[in-house]
Amino acid sequence: MQIVARQLDQATTILDITGDINLTHSPEVRKALLRELRENLTPRVVLNLKGVNYIDSSGIASLVEGLKASRDGGSRLILFGLSPIAYEVLRLSKLVKLFEIYDTEEQALVAPQPVVEPHS
Repeated sequence: MQIVARQLDQATTILDITGDINLTHSPEVRKALLRELRENLTPRVVLNLKGVNYIDSSGIASLVEGLKASRDGGSRLILFGLSPIAYEVLRLSKLVKLFEIYDTEEQALVAPQPVVEPHS
């Protein structure tokens, strides 16, 4: 498992993750995500998951915690490059619609801020 942070600009950090996000490694992912979102207050955190073949439930929990932290802090968490297996895990856990997911880094970086409908 390897996580490399790339500072793209003042508002964007890309976390390049390589290896499985499982019970052993999900705490590292969680720590990196929360550091960017809660400590560094990065407005847009982009996870490059091209190098991740497998995500288990603990990995999903880390991503969901990152998503909650991003929403609480008014920032964006964007995923791209999910393997078919990783995408399927998110789909089966009914989380695909909660995350911003793109195929490529280019798509993730040019994606406009989604419009969030107010709850009534």
